[in-house]
Amino acid sequence: MGHHRPTTRSKNKRSRTDDNAETSFEIFRKILLNGEVTEDHVNQLYMIWKPVCQGCRVNTKDNPNCFCGLIPPPNGSRKSGLWQKTSEIVNSLGPDPSHDLRASSNTPAGLTNLGATCYANSILQCLYMNKSFREGVFSVEPEVLGGEPVLNNLLRLFAQLHSSKMAFVDSAPFIQTLELDNGVKQDSHEFLTLLFSLLERCLSQSKVPKARTIVQDLFRGGVSHVTRCSKCGNESEASSKIEDFYELELNVKGLKSLDESLDDYLSIEELQGDNQYYCDACATRVDATRSIKLRSLPAVLNFQLKRCVFLPNTTTKKKITSVFSFPGELNMARRLSDCSELDYIYDLAAVLIHKGSAVNSGHYTAHIKDENSGEWWEFDDEHVSNLGRQPFGSTVSTPAAKGGQNGPVDCPSSTKQVDLVVEGNHVDTNVLQSSDSNGVNHVQTFSSSDAYMLMYVCRSKVYGAKIAAQSGEDKMEIDGSVISQEIDSPLPYHLLKDVDMLNSIFLDSCEQYKLKKEFELSCIMKRRHEVRSILSEAPVLSLEKPYFWISTEWLRQWADSVTPLTIDNTSIQCFHGKVPVSKINYMKRLSAEAWTALTSKYDGGPTLAKDAYCIDCIFEMGRNVVRAHIYRDQRSLMKELAEAALAGEPLDGKLYYISKSWLQQWLRRKNIDLPCDADSGPTASLRCPHGELMPELAPGAKRVLVPETLWDFIHQTAMTVKPDDPVGCSAFPSDSEPCALCSVELTEAASSEDNLREFKLKQRQSHEKLAMNKNIALYPDTKYYLLPSSWLAKWRSYVNSSGKNAYSADLDTLNAVVDVLLCEKHCKLLEKPPELVWKRELIFQKSATTGGLTLIAEDDWRLLCEEWGGTESKCISARIEINNAVEDNIIGSYPDMPISEEQLSMSDEVNVSLSRRAIVKTSPQVCEECIGERESSELMKKLNYTNEDICVCLIRGKEPPKSILDASGSISDPSRRTSKRSKKATYGNSVNLNVSGSTSIYQLKMMIWESFGVVKENQVLHKGPNIIDGETACLADVNIFPGDILWVTDSKIHENRDIADELLDPNLDLQKAEEGFRGTLLASTISSQAISEACSN
Repeated sequence: MGHHRPTTRSKNKRSRTDDNAETSFEIFRKILLNGEVTEDHVNQLYMIWKPVCQGCRVNTKDNPNCFCGLIPPPNGSRKSGLWQKTSEIVNSLGPDPSHDLRASSNTPAGLTNLGATCYANSILQCLYMNKSFREGVFSVEPEVLGGEPVLNNLLRLFAQLHSSKMAFVDSAPFIQTLELDNGVKQDSHEFLTLLFSLLERCLSQSKVPKARTIVQDLFRGGVSHVTRCSKCGNESEASSKIEDFYELELNVKGLKSLDESLDDYLSIEELQGDNQYYCDACATRVDATRSIKLRSLPAVLNFQLKRCVFLPNTTTKKKITSVFSFPGELNMARRLSDCSELDYIYDLAAVLIHKGSAVNSGHYTAHIKDENSGEWWEFDDEHVSNLGRQPFGSTVSTPAAKGGQNGPVDCPSSTKQVDLVVEGNHVDTNVLQSSDSNGVNHVQTFSSSDAYMLMYVCRSKVYGAKIAAQSGEDKMEIDGSVISQEIDSPLPYHLLKDVDMLNSIFLDSCEQYKLKKEFELSCIMKRRHEVRSILSEAPVLSLEKPYFWISTEWLRQWADSVTPLTIDNTSIQCFHGKVPVSKINYMKRLSAEAWTALTSKYDGGPTLAKDAYCIDCIFEMGRNVVRAHIYRDQRSLMKELAEAALAGEPLDGKLYYISKSWLQQWLRRKNIDLPCDADSGPTASLRCPHGELMPELAPGAKRVLVPETLWDFIHQTAMTVKPDDPVGCSAFPSDSEPCALCSVELTEAASSEDNLREFKLKQRQSHEKLAMNKNIALYPDTKYYLLPSSWLAKWRSYVNSSGKNAYSADLDTLNAVVDVLLCEKHCKLLEKPPELVWKRELIFQKSATTGGLTLIAEDDWRLLCEEWGGTESKCISARIEINNAVEDNIIGSYPDMPISEEQLSMSDEVNVSLSRRAIVKTSPQVCEECIGERESSELMKKLNYTNEDICVCLIRGKEPPKSILDASGSISDPSRRTSKRSKKATYGNSVNLNVSGSTSIYQLKMMIWESFGVVKENQVLHKGPNIIDGETACLADVNIFPGDILWVTDSKIHENRDIADELLDPNLDLQKAEEGFRGTLLASTISSQAISEACSN
């Protein structure tokens, strides 16, 4: 037979509340009846009779013998406290410094990222991993370092990278010395260029030849820009000048490999036609060639891949993410201008990676080859990963490589290629047959879409001598401590001593953490064992045995705390100093053995033994239970009467008013044992301020009649809860009359609403056309008045509103409105009057915007003054005057002449300007001075815009079309909304450009150059009939607004050229680099020695 698991689902299920309450009521009734408490009563009321609980998921409150759930199961844990997971307890001790321990002496160390300093970390790792550079700077004299803080901190950084026991080194001292902003991302190429320049100045103070010129010896090469006459073969005078370079900047756009980029860099340009060269020997302009010649190559050859291009239409840079391939071995002998017998074979030593699609963001990492082991490492700030024998972490094997062999396999009869992809980076292996029939030349080609800089090291020119790969270690003993270091890069004593001290401090912190961890875990284990031991002895197995009461809350905290407090039983005591029956859900019954074990260690109290139950509290609770039972029975009977009253059933006897909403809330309450605060105020909402019955039409005064029996019960209950509140429990029999005063007030309020509706109707009737916003005809020699259109709009909203959505009157008085329209300085009008138009021999005012003025008739003004607090004499009056300048023979002058709706605005405006010009004369006059100042201020605000569009049209002919000229000459309003139709309007060969008010004319012309291919020197830029000259001014200076339409013509005076020539101006690159590092020591021309002296002073 199989063993069945016993059913425990309902074993420990709590008894129903109703059953417990009924049982307790019977016990309390017997106690009150007999006047004594027996031991059986105590066992029943204090739940002592309940069995010892086992296997509950949670602790049972109403069972004092249940100790389940105080601690987790044997393999369980909790989020906090004593029973946390061991890993979380260890984490609470703080970071373990041993996790930062360097894996081995052969593993390079990383550098901390201070926020956005990954560009500097990558360059510093490339320089440190170069043994020749490292040895050179290590040879600088200590006395020189004292006056060169930059060099001193660089050497200390390199020394820690060399011999530190930590997996990563803090780069903050060196970065802070350079005064770099940790939160600003910079370009790694610009950083390297400026760092070389700074290091050259610092190292020039050294007297050690190996150190003084280490930067020049390793990284400096020479180039010449050669221009040669095709007729006589002579070269220009500048062709013999050799310029230094520390890296070669190669184009990437449109090129696939390093070979193609080098071919492009060294390509020959033909100077012909308009671009001919003036030869001094020939004394005339002749055809010529121009090219770059490599005169000398450095030991470490850096290639800067130009992945950043400038976008003129957005004035931003974009990254080129095309795949670019480069070989693991590079022969530069054929690239030199002068043939040499020396071997110029370069091996790939480092690849600088820029991850991300944006130029000004992303992340820099470096893949660098260890010159000793030949292994590649990825340096990603603090994290350093081994990549094996390939720069991108893949092991290349040909199909013939079996039996665990890795690497290329000889294949003399053919060329085979394997292409592996590792996170977007490719590894290609080409096996090529060499000239020797018995030899095979293996060439590996790598490709990447993120490679930003390539570093190659010459095999025969590493620091002036051929250095073979060396292995092994040299152990140097200093002051009794053994320091392991590579034999090719020994540390100077002063640097080794500092690193040794830092290592000692770090190893000591690791040991201290280890001891602390062991101590904490030991304490935790001891505490857990103690808790389990005491809780196993806690249950009282017999009613006859002695026991003690203990607070459940303290017991729970004790079982879950690493360092528990003293015993505290005060929360389960009554004011008699004993255990009340009301606290049964908050205490446990503890065995004498468990109690003795707790008190012997944690002390405290008070001690509450078996006989500590409180007789007085039992009797008091019994009386309360009986009262609650009686109250529940009475309330159940009253509930039926209340439901009948709300249902509108006929009621007998004397009736009373109570609040209908109060009674509904009273019925909704459940499980009520005794009266509470919600039982107060049954008639509070029915009593008016005068102490009488509120009229039923008043807000919140809905009432219902209840029988006298129900009223007496409700009244008695309310007075029990709040005996000092007779107002909220006023009696209102059914024959009570409503308050006369309140009835009159309600009638007056209703009358006021009727009066308001009548007032609005009268306003609409008195000002019919004004209320409907109809345009009225205007006549000369008639007096009119001016009001703000915004005030009239609010007035219309008010008089036309009705019902619940009635617009509240929030209008200023007319006297206040007139005061606002007059300037304080001259007491003249601050707004211009509306413009007038002719339509069918009548004069109308143009539709005014909410910010303008509107002409109203004299009758409207007089009535509005009476109704809205105005003085007829305090006004802004106006008259219409007509200026007859030309005979009436123009379109629209004769009433019989047909005219279309489309011509109304156009032809009538022509009449206004040529035939009969109607103008508005105001009193007081318009203040032109104040209006001019205000408009100038508004114009400046409009010109301060960002990221808005303007339209530029390219005109091929002599004159632009009239539509473009008119659109370009019109004044646009940036605050005015543009219709969808106007947004879609195009003007032939045009383009929308995103600009700001601070965009310069030069930047705008560069955008036009990119869009239409017209060089900036040939662009003649117009706005309307006006020409926009210069390049330094910004768009705001020449009043170009968002939405403006400009037009440009091509003068064709200067020859066309590639926009890249303009963007690749070296002066621009230098300026950008200086701007990026402005305010740092890298961009400073002051020597670091002078800065050091200034700091010391």
